[in-house]
Amino acid sequence: MSFPIAASSGPADGSAGYSYGAVLVASIDTTPDAVADVLRGIRFTGWIAPPRNGWIAAVGDPGEGIVADARSGVIEVGGEIARRMRGAVIALRVRRDRQLAIVAWRDGEEIARYCSDPAQEPDAAREVLTEPVGADGAPEIAAAACRPDAGELLAEILDDEIDTDSVFESERLRRVLDLLGLPRWIVAAGELPRDIPTGPRSAELTRLRAGATGGAGLLRNVLVGRLRRRKTAPPVIAEPPTSGGFDEWML
Repeated sequence: MSFPIAASSGPADGSAGYSYGAVLVASIDTTPDAVADVLRGIRFTGWIAPPRNGWIAAVGDPGEGIVADARSGVIEVGGEIARRMRGAVIALRVRRDRQLAIVAWRDGEEIARYCSDPAQEPDAAREVLTEPVGADGAPEIAAAACRPDAGELLAEILDDEIDTDSVFESERLRRVLDLLGLPRWIVAAGELPRDIPTGPRSAELTRLRAGATGGAGLLRNVLVGRLRRRKTAPPVIAEPPTSGGFDEWML
């Protein structure tokens, strides 16, 4: 089934599209201070938003890169938060508006892992297929968001192979967020540190750089940030499906 997802204009400079990532933690099961303690301990770089609509959001900077120790991107940060806390954790990442990744945990256990196009990873081999992986985990993602009745429709949205030459993955993510009642402003996270009209003002956010705030964070991030920029975050799907070493056009 194909969904009519409207095309997005993308960045004003005409580049490929936005990259951003966030971890959503159910606020019913924890507190912003507890989330912040975990993020400081792993030297996270990004922003922590106050609870809104039942979720605490940690937005990575950069969204698609390394944002914490141990070569961690936002997906790995989500896993670390989930390991230390009870309740639901959902990590979301958009890469250049050509790839959407969603990973969900419940009480420390990973329950679903989705990627719209594993071939968009920076180090992906040529034979990696471009089709979505993990859409069958939609019921678990919906349940983690306390919207179990949305699982079937979510699976159809995630399994749709959109034309990324004309449609951006932010549009798919916006449908997912609306369907699951998750903070819609996440699709504008690439605008930080500017205010997000539909979300929290920048003054409401806690800014961490390598796990510290203020001047200490700025100084610490000079070295840490330089080292992190030399590496890429792990792929969402460690062993993506491939064409078996031959080009599909030969079939």
